[in-house]
Amino acid sequence: MFATPAYAQAAGGAAAGGPEAMLLQFLPLVALVVLFYFLMIRPQQRRMKQHQAMLAALKRNDVVVLSSGMIGKIVRVEDKEVGVEIASGVTVKVVKTMISDVRTRGEPAPANDSKA
Repeated sequence: MFATPAYAQAAGGAAAGGPEAMLLQFLPLVALVVLFYFLMIRPQQRRMKQHQAMLAALKRNDVVVLSSGMIGKIVRVEDKEVGVEIASGVTVKVVKTMISDVRTRGEPAPANDSKA
């Protein structure tokens, strides 16, 4: 009288069952995480390490660009701060991490000679 039994029940049970089916469902998610790591996280870590190395190598008479765009010459290097001369006779204290680039390297000089 009515139609034959639904065959979709057997097919759905087989597809949702095994561990290989679950692996196939999570494979695109794992691929996206790996892609995100190589395209976003790893380059950012590399840039951060380069910036830390640049800050560790700062010395007197280096011409630097601050994150605000101001250009100055380093006159004093301390642990977390540097003294930057932005005009003749005008020296400001700047947090080291706000230095975005070193334009020209100065001649080798001791960074912490006398604090005048």
